[in-house]
Amino acid sequence: MAPKKTKPRKELNYFLQVAREAALQSGEWLRRNLERQWRVDYKGVVNLVTDCDRRSQEIILSRLERAFPEHGLLAEEDKARQGGENGYRWLVDPLDGTTNFAHHFPIFCVSIALEKAGEILLGVVYDPMRREIFQAVRGQGAYLNGKRIKVSKIAPLNRSLLATGFPYDLRESPINNLIHFENFLFRCQAIRRCGAAALDLSYVACGRFDGFWELKLNPWDVAAGSLLVQEAGGRVSNFQGQRFNLNSSDIVASNGFIHRAMLRVLALGLRAKKEKTG
Repeated sequence: MAPKKTKPRKELNYFLQVAREAALQSGEWLRRNLERQWRVDYKGVVNLVTDCDRRSQEIILSRLERAFPEHGLLAEEDKARQGGENGYRWLVDPLDGTTNFAHHFPIFCVSIALEKAGEILLGVVYDPMRREIFQAVRGQGAYLNGKRIKVSKIAPLNRSLLATGFPYDLRESPINNLIHFENFLFRCQAIRRCGAAALDLSYVACGRFDGFWELKLNPWDVAAGSLLVQEAGGRVSNFQGQRFNLNSSDIVASNGFIHRAMLRVLALGLRAKKEKTG
């Protein structure tokens, strides 16, 4: 159980410790089981879930519920619980990159965040294949394996390495990111599509990527990663440049230097889409 009557900073550090332990335990289980054949169920045409997602979530929630039975929960695999009077809520993605995992492609992660009244207080993203754990507490900076990290200093968009992803309803919906992908493709150095948004955001935070954009993500996809970017000195917003929040339907994260340029490119796509449908 969490110690009572602790100072806010000390309390958050304790919360972080438990989140780290949960992420490490579930991530290591995923790493050991990557090469096994798992049953795959489909939540949509291309949106899948495996028994590994469920088992990883069980490991994480068991740890969190044991330590914080009064806290709320929102997890990807159909698990939600309202919190008590303290207002804390954990946001959990037990396996970000399920499609990669199902194909034994070793790019995936575990993402855990804690929020209160819509403000993200801490985040942990663990990549078990590289044994890299990213973590941040609001106001205390961002870290990778215990070392402070900062966003890149790349300023021109045409020299930047960007990352993105595509929504699961790509085949059914015209709002599918293809127009933005094409627009960025001719205006940056290169684009990568790794298939794990939490990891993409973590890479922006440590300077491996200079920017990231995506749409139709869920709170558990971006909560931890967005805090990492902010605490590493970067900027996070929606496509219109407004302050990002967990209810935003789209996200732009960058080192800050290329943020306005990214917003201008996104505006081109939004305007073209509006003219086409209008």
